[in-house]
Amino acid sequence: MSRIGKKPVVVPAGVTAKVDGQLVSVKGAKGTLEFLVPDDVSVVQQDNAIKVDPRNDTKRARALWGTSRARVNNLVIGVTSGFEKKLEITGVGYRAAVQGKVLQLALGYSHDVNYPIPNGINIVTPKPTEITISGVDKQQVGQVAAEIRALRGPEPYKGKGVKYAGEFIFRKEGKKK
Repeated sequence: MSRIGKKPVVVPAGVTAKVDGQLVSVKGAKGTLEFLVPDDVSVVQQDNAIKVDPRNDTKRARALWGTSRARVNNLVIGVTSGFEKKLEITGVGYRAAVQGKVLQLALGYSHDVNYPIPNGINIVTPKPTEITISGVDKQQVGQVAAEIRALRGPEPYKGKGVKYAGEFIFRKEGKKK
């Protein structure tokens, strides 16, 4: 039994949710999101809540039960408050700046890296060494943050690179002579 899947997703005031077969649509102050629930899971709207249940007792249905409920819950959270990820840049000369719909990154390469900002994502650089990524879709916010971090991941010797805020980088000791 899924502890997460058992709980219904409560739809708060100001948010409209619609279940049409396997498609769940949620509309709120920040926008509209949709999720197509897998066929192994049934989804039903009851009053101001959305209930997710497995259709049968297979391993796949039980696995998708909690996942589908979490994804529907992320839709509701996304249209009400949104999601945010913060990145930190460490290194001499490493910096970031937003210019229009492009994030310009100086990451120690011979050239600046230009990252095009996708639709639905808002990127802000409060300091040249901080990047704040926000949006309504949790998956898209996380994907953009991972792509920016992958441009120059943190290295273990000096800690230079792009890392998530609060991420611990295991530091290595250099060679001794």
